Amino acid sequence: MGGPSLRQLHAHHAIHQGGLTGALDKTREVEELLEAKEFKVARQAADHLIEYWETRILSHADAEEEGFYQEKVEKKPELQEAVVKLTRDHDLLRIIVKELKAGIREEGLTPEVLQQFHALLVVNAIHSREEERLLFEEPS
Repeated sequence: MGGPSLRQLHAHHAIHQGGLTGALDKTREVEELLEAKEFKVARQAADHLIEYWETRILSHADAEEEGFYQEKVEKKPELQEAVVKLTRDHDLLRIIVKELKAGIREEGLTPEVLQQFHALLVVNAIHSREEERLLFEEPS
């Protein structure tokens, strides 16, 4: 169901920012290792980056879906459509991670794989901003 930090904007924002900053730093690390032609270490860093997405970002998404979103809709039923959209964002992140894992396994670290890591960053940043706006917006 998730802890109290899911329910407070400043704490929830900090979770989002921390997760995104970590993912951005780890993505840059993979790119720098590739530029340095450290392919084996870059592959290990990419595996760690995927693990980070799964354990930090997607686990947060799971926690939101397992209670926080339902609580918001129970208190304010008009948020149902927003919750559906936010859940779809989570699904997109999961799909991209799954495709990344398959792509790395089958092709290695290709330019397309790096594009997918960047897609994760973009989708996650937009999702977090929209989630904070839609679910924590103070009534006018």
